[in-house]
Amino acid sequence: MDEKRYIVAIDMGTTSVRTLAYDTVTHKQFNIFQKKISQFYPQPGWVEQDAAEIVTAIVSCLEKTIQDLAENEIFGVGITNQRETTVAWDRKSGKPFARAIVWQCRRTHEYCEKLAENKRTADMIHKRTGLRIDSYFSATKMSWLLNNNKSVAKAAASGRLCLGTLDSYLVFCLTNGNSFVTDHSNASRTLLYNLKLQDWDPELCQFFGVPMETLPRIINCDEYIGECRIKGKTLRLGGLIGDQQASLLGQNCVRTGDFKTTFGTGAFMLANVGNTPVLHKQLITTVAWRTREGITYALEGNMYSAGSCINWLQDQFKLIDSPQESETLAGSVEDTGGVFFVPALSGLGAPFWKGNARAQFAGITLASTSAHIVRAVLRGITYNTRAVFDCMQETFPVSEKQMRVDGGMTNNSLLMQFQSDIMHFPVAVSKVTESTGLGACYMAGLCFGAFKQMNELAELYSYKQIYKPTAHDEKRENNYREWLRLIEKL
Repeated sequence: MDEKRYIVAIDMGTTSVRTLAYDTVTHKQFNIFQKKISQFYPQPGWVEQDAAEIVTAIVSCLEKTIQDLAENEIFGVGITNQRETTVAWDRKSGKPFARAIVWQCRRTHEYCEKLAENKRTADMIHKRTGLRIDSYFSATKMSWLLNNNKSVAKAAASGRLCLGTLDSYLVFCLTNGNSFVTDHSNASRTLLYNLKLQDWDPELCQFFGVPMETLPRIINCDEYIGECRIKGKTLRLGGLIGDQQASLLGQNCVRTGDFKTTFGTGAFMLANVGNTPVLHKQLITTVAWRTREGITYALEGNMYSAGSCINWLQDQFKLIDSPQESETLAGSVEDTGGVFFVPALSGLGAPFWKGNARAQFAGITLASTSAHIVRAVLRGITYNTRAVFDCMQETFPVSEKQMRVDGGMTNNSLLMQFQSDIMHFPVAVSKVTESTGLGACYMAGLCFGAFKQMNELAELYSYKQIYKPTAHDEKRENNYREWLRLIEKL
């Protein structure tokens, strides 16, 4: 008798890792364990992490998640990860040659700016990859490691180098080096993946100086990966997907036109555009997932700073004692008092792509209070999201029903109402605040037979609240246009 009931997920975020179990009968998540991970800032604009520390933290959490689950009750383990973050490690020992270069890191920004000056090159790369030339993506991080780390260069010459995103490194470690793979959703974030070929592009690898033999094999998101041993239990691994694509799946956006925004460290808007890639110069075209049913593409607007702005107000300026207090303080005043905020703590991503931009306030006077400042920060986040939404509407008709949202910031009702008002569009807050891990569970479920096909997942969507836009307000629109003028000056 088949007693399998639970799916386990690993969720590698930017500031923490989590593991959880998912009950395929009740559709509830439980046994959730989380650990913070260190971030290092060796120079301004540089962001690094210790990949080995991340794996150790995951194993520790995983041991706790499965401790009261019988081995024969578990379908398998799905994995989702912060995308673009790049690791170089030894194929024989599995040890990293250097700290992982995090997606937020801007060390290759000047190099990318020089490449992007050649319009023909920029257009070629955009058409092949759906991406912009930007330090956000993995290829220039890999190139930097090869050119600036002697151990990495030596390993490449001797055939011992593995280059990949965090998913590849984790799988390599968990399977004791037996599996060196990535999936299409993660591969499509590297600037080395050709959307039409659905594989590594030899010419792009040569262009960025990344040897193809150092890269992982690309597999379907719902493909079996291998096995690992945790606490004496043998666990099957399968269901590999990048975090924002996992969130799209976790929000049950499996039909063309469905779209969502995740408000985490950054904010990420993704729309399911079906089985044909849709290109937009201010947005990113990416693989949502490729399964045995076929490939699905997504149009994405990635905003580098969202929840990080709230943490910044708390940790650096001490204006609030907790993220929850941002709503209370901002709600204590009727407006921002003329204060504007540009959320560019790590540069500006979509749709402006100003990597050197810096966060700034405008309109501060002697009358400005901490409440005005906090309210302006919340407004700045919603303005950036509106700008991405407008670009999407130009290119692809997203669902007319609502924008599905998740992430810790969705608990801020003032922020969510701001968002609905400025977009003139309903905002539906998912019952599941963290949909990324849920998406990994769904993909593992497709891999191991807990779900038969993707369409089943559409019926599982549920929301806890919908925010509907209030009446059109010309002052609100004028404020948004004033904010856009600030962006133009950067």
